[in-house]
Order: sequence, then structure tokens, then C-alpha cells
Amino acid sequence: MDPQKPFPTLRLPFLAIEEVFKAMHPFEMQVVYINFSLISNRTKQVTKMMTFHPEYSVALDISKNLQVAIRGTDKIVSNIYEMTSKKVADGVTKEVVGRIELTVFKYSKDPVEEWKQMCVHVLEIFKKHSIENLRVCMDGFVSHNVSIVDFLTTNEISLNECSLFHWDRKINVDEHAAYLLNNLNVTNELNSYLHIKNANFDGRIPKGLKKLHILHSQWVGYERLLKIDSVQVDLIRDRISYNDWNLFFKKWMAMETNLNLESWNFGFESMEDFRELVLYDIPYEVVDEGVKRTLQTSYGSPREINGGVDIRRIDGKTATFCVILTDLGDNSFLFIH
Repeated sequence: MDPQKPFPTLRLPFLAIEEVFKAMHPFEMQVVYINFSLISNRTKQVTKMMTFHPEYSVALDISKNLQVAIRGTDKIVSNIYEMTSKKVADGVTKEVVGRIELTVFKYSKDPVEEWKQMCVHVLEIFKKHSIENLRVCMDGFVSHNVSIVDFLTTNEISLNECSLFHWDRKINVDEHAAYLLNNLNVTNELNSYLHIKNANFDGRIPKGLKKLHILHSQWVGYERLLKIDSVQVDLIRDRISYNDWNLFFKKWMAMETNLNLESWNFGFESMEDFRELVLYDIPYEVVDEGVKRTLQTSYGSPREINGGVDIRRIDGKTATFCVILTDLGDNSFLFIH
């Protein structure tokens, strides 16, 4: 019996090829869509001509390895291309049990350059101009940090969400972190886990964010507080003085700063200390513990609050301060309503 011949897909009319892709399971479609587009310039052009656009997003990961991920609806389906300098790993695949996720390892003598080319290719065929999530370990590929930022900037790639990590504190990443923040366009969420050493760190905090989370926020002083323009803010381990907090809340009450703010997580563990040290000359109201209110938290879900301390802005908005037990211990929260 003669061996089965490969099906001549490219001999089909274009509409028929498109219908073949539409009939696939989302996981199959991700894999075949990318692999098909990589065969030749012709298959790439055929792929780009397709009119249906599955709800896929693109994510980039730069840590110990470099990854380009294509994620399906609700991030349930993921197809990840990971660049490697190990030739024996080329073509190896890895599946994650419990999730529809496949990682394909791609060998290159220059993994960073290969990663850039794959980024451009994926964004082009999926007709994307933004990255859903960029995760960068700033000490992972230190010698390439600047070129990676330049690559994203040159290709006018905006970032919906950006998370910055730093594992080896001995490596100073201040300069590269500032270069990234000052050049990339982050539109929705910024998470920083960097150990910034310079108190005069000049990295820019993006405007108009829905969420800003800075774990080691010692470098965020009073002047930066006034410039923050985020809906939800988490500043953990800050060094802001009681007097500066006092001035900040006065400016908020006068509508001179943080007009978009809805919730703020900061480092007081006692409402009594907060009232005495920060609100000492600010009008406030202590709400009875028996009064329960449901307020939106910075973690995205409503939470029932007992009591609290209220201050009011000149437009009638109320800020409620309370202490909530979190994974990091007792933290003070501010909710605008």
C-alpha cells in the first residue's frame, strides 16, 4: 500500500483554506496558524489575508528564557514559543497538565534576535499593535535590556500590562529600569518588584493606569505621589513621612492631585496612629464599627468594610480609611466612593 500523500492545502482556493482554519479547535488553530505562516512567504501572506480574527492576545516573557505566548479567550488556551541556545532542545514540546498549554522550544545561536523576529511575526499575522502582558526580569538579560526596549519602541508596540522583576539584588538595574519606564508606553497596569537603589531614581510612572503596584516603593517620595494618576494604587514599604501624607491628603481633598483614584493600599497598621500622626489637622469622621459598607478593593473585587474613618473632598467624594488583613500583614486601605 502506497504511503498516504500530504494533503495539498495550498492548492485549495483561499476561502476553502480559511474555512479549514475556522473549523479547528482554538488550541489547534493557534499551533497550526503560527506553524503554517512560518513555512514560506506565501503561507505567511495567505495567513495575513484571513478575515477572521480569533480573540487571541500576545504576551512576552523575558526572564531566564525568552518567550512569545499566544493566549486564547480568558487565557485558557496558550501556545508558547520559547527561544533556547541549546540545540538539543530544538523542536521539543512541553504540555502543562490541567491547562490547555503547549510550549515549543526553538533553537537559535542568537536567542534574543530570534525572539525579536518571532515577536514581529506573531504581531503581524494576528494584526496586533499591542502586547497584553510584558514580564521582564531586569537582571535576566542585562546586556540586552536596552536593545529590547529599543526594539519595542521602534516597532511602536504598546503594553497593556507590564511587570518588572529583579531576582539578584547584587545587580543594579536602576539605569535600565528607568530607560524602560521612560520609553515604553504602558496603558493599563504596572507592577514593579524591583529593588531600586537610587533614592533619586528618575523612572517615569505612566499616567492613566487602572492599577499601579510597587512592592519596594522606597524611591517614591512626596513629589511622585502628587504625579500618580492611577485608579488603583498599591505602595508597599514606602518611606513617605507622616507630614507628607498629611499634605498629600489635603491636596486630594482640594482636588489638586489623584483625581482618578478609587483605592490605595499603604503601610499603616493602626487607625489610631493614622488619625494622630496624619489626620491631626484634617476634618474627619469616625464611622461606627456596626456600619457595614461594600467598597471596591484594589484587588478587583468588592469587600465589606466595618466602620472606618472618612474624609471628604470638596466635590463631595468620600475617602474611607480602614485596616484590612492581607497576605503582607495588616495594611491600611483608602477607598473613594
